[in-house]
Amino acid sequence: MNIEEAREYCLSLKNVTECFPFDDVSLVFKVENKMFALLPLDVEEPTISVKCNPDYTEELRDRYKAVEPAYHFNKKYWNGIFLERDMPDDEIRYWIQHSYREVIAKLPKKIREIYNE
Repeated sequence: MNIEEAREYCLSLKNVTECFPFDDVSLVFKVENKMFALLPLDVEEPTISVKCNPDYTEELRDRYKAVEPAYHFNKKYWNGIFLERDMPDDEIRYWIQHSYREVIAKLPKKIREIYNE
């Protein structure tokens, strides 16, 4: 998966916005104004940082060379996925959507219901 494919997938999810809140090279994806992914545009090896249920963070890091603790994020909840290593594209999309769902799960019930339809 390349950077543009990762970006397009993030934007395909319901009510997702993109912005540069930190600098001009760290593309952030948000749902309901809450970040669920970060795509750095200035790295040699394409990567995306995603939020992960802590039950799976270590397991993923052990299973794939593509998964490492996310740089500058809480290592308990965030993984960095290298887009061109050993994780299949379908799996990368799964973990992007997992991150999106993790953020939605923390929203107020009234807002969560919009996403459960």
